[in-house]
Amino acid sequence: MNLILLQPEEWENDTHATIRDPRRLHHLREVHRAEPGDTLTVGALEGLMGRGELLSLSDTEAKFRIVLDREPPVPLPVHLLLALPRPRMLARTLEHVSALGVKRVTLMHTRRVEKSYWQSPELKPEKIRQHLLLGLEQARDTRLPEITLENRFKPFVEDRLPALLEGQRGLLAHPGRSQECPRGISDPTLLAIGPEGGFVDYEVEKFLELGFEGIHLGERILRVETAVTALLSRLF
Repeated sequence: MNLILLQPEEWENDTHATIRDPRRLHHLREVHRAEPGDTLTVGALEGLMGRGELLSLSDTEAKFRIVLDREPPVPLPVHLLLALPRPRMLARTLEHVSALGVKRVTLMHTRRVEKSYWQSPELKPEKIRQHLLLGLEQARDTRLPEITLENRFKPFVEDRLPALLEGQRGLLAHPGRSQECPRGISDPTLLAIGPEGGFVDYEVEKFLELGFEGIHLGERILRVETAVTALLSRLF
């Protein structure tokens, strides 16, 4: 927890806040080993970042005096289209993309996504939010990504994806494509990443018909969470 991210209900007024969440209290005591008088990095959810002076700390609450004076990091110019991963991998991937600065994620169904994944408790809003918050705390960011679920591939690609692609550079990450993944781009980008096993040929063709560029990361076949991190780091 590199950032103490304050929720709206934790503010007492413009300069004081109280945390009662057991997870963060444990982190303050056992990891930061914080004591009254210490200054820590804090941020307001969806707002500014700054410093918080710890006024008191007990087993049940921590009180801070807050000064917020700087913006959070600049988001990546990318909307991530991600085939829904296995539940355990989804949790880690959400934390990674949140930490890396992605602010729009669409989790979509593809042929090789098992239908049972859509029933996972990891897709409950409170679980998604928990993983995104952990990513923000790690990276010192305050702005939550927006997560959209699309559990039918064809209606999404045919009816909604063309509008999302307007004004964006579409990139389809898929092994065997002819174009090497570009580096250091700044274009607003729609990045599509498939499931373990990749997209099937029909899905690849649908993306290419819309104007996506097929790209690859080389000969190695990577797990989804690794591919996501590698692509975002290389592209931006």
